[in-house]
Amino acid sequence: MEKKILEFLKENKENFISGEEISRNLKVSRTAIWKHIQNLKENGYEIIAQPHYGYRLNGVPDRLLPEEISYRLKAKIMGKRIFSYVTTTSTNDVAYMLAEQSMPEGTLVLSEKQTNGRGRMGRTWASPAKGGLYFSLILRPRITPTEAGKITLMASICTAKVLRDNYGIEAVIKWPNDVYVNQDKICGILTEMNAEQDGINFIILGIGVNVNTDPLKLPKGSTSLKHILNKKINRIEFLKKLLCELELYYIKLKNLKFEEIITDWRDLSVTLGRRIKVKWRSSIIEGQAMDIDSSGALIVRDDFGFLHHILSGDVRIIK
Repeated sequence: MEKKILEFLKENKENFISGEEISRNLKVSRTAIWKHIQNLKENGYEIIAQPHYGYRLNGVPDRLLPEEISYRLKAKIMGKRIFSYVTTTSTNDVAYMLAEQSMPEGTLVLSEKQTNGRGRMGRTWASPAKGGLYFSLILRPRITPTEAGKITLMASICTAKVLRDNYGIEAVIKWPNDVYVNQDKICGILTEMNAEQDGINFIILGIGVNVNTDPLKLPKGSTSLKHILNKKINRIEFLKKLLCELELYYIKLKNLKFEEIITDWRDLSVTLGRRIKVKWRSSIIEGQAMDIDSSGALIVRDDFGFLHHILSGDVRIIK
């Protein structure tokens, strides 16, 4: 009922709505309406109650609440089910468990704080409370395990595009999964999969974005959207934009239009054309980043002219 009251207040947020009108539309007593309003206030919603005028929604809490995320969410796949936590070890851990329980594709797991946030190559991802976006999505693409890198590339494009198109920030991508602004990291992506030899059962796409995070709470070389723009950003609005962008590109991937995704990635890449050093398996390859191939692997030409197709590795750009 509280979700319905919230939706009713949001649809009429410019005006006061009487308790009688809410009661009549939702077919519950005015006393019940008043009790639900009090509960909403206790949960952080700013609702003004004016005698003889009624109620008006004046503000929502800065929390990743499922009802706020799902309200007018245009994405149909991403965010199909939403699980939100105050604290968890890692949203990837929770999403993996839910995927094993056959939760549908597009299930979204979020947390205000992670106690064991992970990055690639065994690194940790700083996840302080109330500031960042830490979330994971369950995906079930019909691709082979060697093509899993496509998901990472797709997610990095979507994040960079949201930053560019909606916030005017010149975000770029460092292969394969990091989004940078002014040489500082603002987003990291980690994909984990459950697969068999000939196919993937599911992929967990984990994304961490420093939205309102204080840079002092982040590792050196990191930044946040709030720090760049010098103003607080609505995290739910950012998340909704990103979910819609992810859905758009995921549909392209499912429709075998990966070449379009590669083209967009090339346009946003800060890696291609640069001299790089790649730590890959037990070896180090140094040379020029030439391109990415149809599976998402980075093509590196070493100093002897040999081409290496690298599906995963730690890349450092040599200045």
